[in-house]
Amino acid sequence: MVMSLACITLGVGLFVVTQATTTGFEKFFIDTILGTNGAIRVEDRIQDTLRTIDAERGAGASGFVVEVKEGRQYVEGIQEPKALIEALRQFSNVLGTSVVLHGSAEIRSTFKTAQARIFGINLEDHLEVSELGRQIIQGELAEFRRAAAGTLVGRQLAERLQLNVGDSFALQAGPEQRRYRVSAIYQTGIGDIDKERIFMHMGESRSLLRRPTGASFIQVNLIDRNRAPMDAVRMEAVLQHSASSWQEREEIWLDVFRALKLSTGITVSVFTLIAGIAMYNTLALVVMEKTKDIAILRSMGYTRQDITRIFLWQAVAVLTFGAILGCCMGAAITYGVSRTEIRIRGIFATDHFIVDWSPWHYVAAVGISVVMVMTASLIPARRAARLEPGDVIRGSAQ
Repeated sequence: MVMSLACITLGVGLFVVTQATTTGFEKFFIDTILGTNGAIRVEDRIQDTLRTIDAERGAGASGFVVEVKEGRQYVEGIQEPKALIEALRQFSNVLGTSVVLHGSAEIRSTFKTAQARIFGINLEDHLEVSELGRQIIQGELAEFRRAAAGTLVGRQLAERLQLNVGDSFALQAGPEQRRYRVSAIYQTGIGDIDKERIFMHMGESRSLLRRPTGASFIQVNLIDRNRAPMDAVRMEAVLQHSASSWQEREEIWLDVFRALKLSTGITVSVFTLIAGIAMYNTLALVVMEKTKDIAILRSMGYTRQDITRIFLWQAVAVLTFGAILGCCMGAAITYGVSRTEIRIRGIFATDHFIVDWSPWHYVAAVGISVVMVMTASLIPARRAARLEPGDVIRGSAQ
């Protein structure tokens, strides 16, 4: 019984901790992605490819045409961003939209030269679809608003070029070269973004990249982010532009987090399985030792269901006590883990463990314990219920 209690406590507690950490990091990753690249990205125009077949229905009959769709072609960029913005606002789940114009450029500082990606934005619109305002770690957005030649530079890119707020640098896109100033430095935590992306005002990006009209894509923010795949399909059909949801763009990483949650859940559930086996062995020994007592109870009028309940209640008592201790242990360890410092940079940035305080982790942990322990306890309990007083007296009870 003590071994069963210990295993139940460990199984429930460790299950809660592992699920809290993996789910916490997953949600933090999703928030980082949505706060940087938005819930949906609408970009290239869809152009259907059709094949025309002429056919005749008979002599003297007029011909008819059959059109067969062979596939799709994509025309890069967005020709009429204003029209698309108006159409996107008709979708009930759309919270905000931002037109973005991007292109490649070479950035030169006093110390080094590097490749960069220019992102031209309308700041107020972009703040509605991203967490850019909260990602500023040096400088202020107010300075970016005031300065027409101001830019927002990623932290890794600024460190490589040894740029600080207020420093100037040169950007060259094709034959055009101009000087800009660092208004603020941001950090998303996503390495591929922080080491190459530079935000500037839409007008400046159009002039530098020599693209007076159109846009590269429209970043969309949603009220309900879980509806992104369905909304993306509808947007493609209505707008005739490709639309990719955040689930589609980050499918690989989401699969990784799901695999981690499943593998850790299976691993720590071994403790609960051991608890079930220990409970089975314990109750089986009790049945063997208490055979005569069971016969006496049957002789006094106890039914088979009564005998079964007697043994199951023993399992329920241990299970209940172990589940309570396990939940308390899981909450305590989860709190301790959440206070643990850890430095992660790459797919997101954090300086401590991220945990998710979801009650469903406790429900799942207790549910798994109930299934395993009670299933294992039912076998010896039913065996005890099948004992007959006459068989016990004759010594032929099995």
